[in-house]
Amino acid sequence: MRIHLSSVLVDDQDKALRFYTEVLGFVKKTEVPLGDARWLTVVSAEDRDGTELVLEPDSHPAVKPFKEALVKDGIPFTSFAVDDVHEEYRRLRALGVRFTQEPMEMGPVTTAVFDDTCGNLIQIAHQR
Repeated sequence: MRIHLSSVLVDDQDKALRFYTEVLGFVKKTEVPLGDARWLTVVSAEDRDGTELVLEPDSHPAVKPFKEALVKDGIPFTSFAVDDVHEEYRRLRALGVRFTQEPMEMGPVTTAVFDDTCGNLIQIAHQR
């Protein structure tokens, strides 16, 4: 068994697609119209056959309070692995990404947290 799909709940699929591809560097894999929304996935440019991230509309009534509570408490919705958090932090900051947590060493792991512009906090992490 393996993870095939994971979702991030976004307030605007077009804005999310731009951010996740143009800023974070993911690649669009699937786009299927579904009424007002789309089945929209991105994948790592380094693993185009790997786990797909669904840019899922956050239109369900339970989602907005959930996302707001996580952001208020500073809790990231998901985490992405990077080779070097400090390097990725500098790259993303140069692109205008707003971080809520600068790189932090926590034992064998280094993490940082940023705002994905779509209502979520996202963590990046690497293990030493």
